[in-house]
This record gives sequence, C-alpha cells and structure tokens, in this order.
Amino acid sequence: MHSEIIKYQDKKFKCSLAFALHLIGDKYKSLILYHLKDGAQRSGELQKSIADISNRMFTYSIRALENDKLVKRTIYPVTPPKVEYDLTEEGKSIIPIILELNKWGQDFAKQNHLYAPCE
Repeated sequence: MHSEIIKYQDKKFKCSLAFALHLIGDKYKSLILYHLKDGAQRSGELQKSIADISNRMFTYSIRALENDKLVKRTIYPVTPPKVEYDLTEEGKSIIPIILELNKWGQDFAKQNHLYAPCE
C-alpha cells in the first residue's frame, strides 16, 4: 500500500488528520476561528473575546492562521491604525466542523455535569 506524504511549508505529514490538526488543532487557533464565525473583528475585541490568551500567544496564533490562509488581516490607513481580522473562504469552510466539535464538547460536558458553553 502506497501512502502519500503531505508536504506543507517545512513539515511533512503522513496523515491528513495530523495535517488538519496542525492547521487548527491548538486551543487558541480554534477559538480564534470560532470567534470570527460571525464576521470581521478588530484585533483588540477579538483578543478580549478569548479567555486567558496572552498578547504573545494571540499574535503567534493569528499570524499562523494568516500564514495558512485561514484568516485575512485588513489594515485601515487611519490614526490610530485599525486592524481587522476575518475568515477567508478556506477559514469559513472549517466553521461547520468547529461548531460540531463545540456541540460535542457541550454534550459530553453536560453528561458529566461539567457544562460550560463557549462564548
């Protein structure tokens, strides 16, 4: 059996699931995508909507999503500078899966008396 290797940037993946998890799998990337599901947000409001994210981790995560073409950044030439983030078409395509994962998490937590909705 011949298996294909996915080569992406400087990494190789033998499994498409491992590749997908690389793109969205960490806690903050998924939350950023989730919070952009309803449209563009300014950088500050987006960061505030995600509990416990540091400036450094926000910057790392949003840049990674931007480099992977899941999020786009728009800079408006005003003073002070205005930066907005929005989902690309590729980013929008993952939202149904993230919403299903959120629902699964809610159901699992509720069954174990741990319900905490994602806001």
